[in-house]
Amino acid sequence: MMKWHEEMAIKANIEVVWNLFALENMQRVMPQVVENEVIERKEGIVGSTYRQKYQEGKRVETYIVEDLEHEDTPDRKHNTSGFVLAKAFKIETSITLEKIDEDTTRFIYYGSNQGVNFLGKTLMKLGGSKNNDKVVDDFMKRVESEALKDIV
Repeated sequence: MMKWHEEMAIKANIEVVWNLFALENMQRVMPQVVENEVIERKEGIVGSTYRQKYQEGKRVETYIVEDLEHEDTPDRKHNTSGFVLAKAFKIETSITLEKIDEDTTRFIYYGSNQGVNFLGKTLMKLGGSKNNDKVVDDFMKRVESEALKDIV
């Protein structure tokens, strides 16, 4: 199993950063997610499901994402979602935003990727953590740069 936990301060209001994770803005921070369709929207968000399509090169994977945790207060925003990718990997990701002040937000991104069968476990060993670290780092930087674009 691979785990990650990264934090950074973003010079943007918490609402500006949180807005990047709204369904209609998802592609700005996750350009490989080419489709994100609501299957079922639950009251309070937890238990909501979405059909996502993720494109890497010419290959497109379709999977179902479920919201596992959700919090939306003026000083703290949090969402955890999970999905199984290609029947081989169980992935869980969490995004937490904490208001430092009106113009600064702490962005915390953590999660895990676990092989669920022989293929998944083998690919996890071959992939190594360097590639995962780069994916996480690129995502953090993309969230920061997109948030900075939205500051009025």
